[in-house]
Amino acid sequence: MTAVARPASLPQKKQRLRLWIRLLRTTRAIEADLRERLRVQFAMTLPQFDVLAALYREGNGITMTELSRRLMVSNGNVTGIVDRLVAEKYVLRQAPARDRRSFNVRLTPTGATRFAAVAAAHEEWVNTLLSDFDADEMEMLIGHFDGLAERIRKGGAKP
Repeated sequence: MTAVARPASLPQKKQRLRLWIRLLRTTRAIEADLRERLRVQFAMTLPQFDVLAALYREGNGITMTELSRRLMVSNGNVTGIVDRLVAEKYVLRQAPARDRRSFNVRLTPTGATRFAAVAAAHEEWVNTLLSDFDADEMEMLIGHFDGLAERIRKGGAKP
């Protein structure tokens, strides 16, 4: 599908709106593709992958509260995902001796091995999906979006 050519004379605010819509559409298309590949090839959901990725970065495990904070989802959502991963023997959930009200979660050796395989495939899928960009284009885009994200986090527009 080719992009519809628009006159360059559109007001910048309209062009920025078009850019936002394209970014959103692209993000959703990539995410849908990755979700389907995870489901078909690994019988895994994207939220399960996200939990495994967060735990993989934390070798000693983290609390459920910290996990939900990092993933920006509710404790209830994380609990259901972790329950499924515990059943698959990918994750171990333990109550610390000093605080029986909280739980620490960490990957099992089986979970770490499984995640490494899925992550390698995920990396190749993303590589393929974004293969239209050369190294210079990627660096330029990364720089622009990093700068934009930082400005948005600080609550302001470009100086």
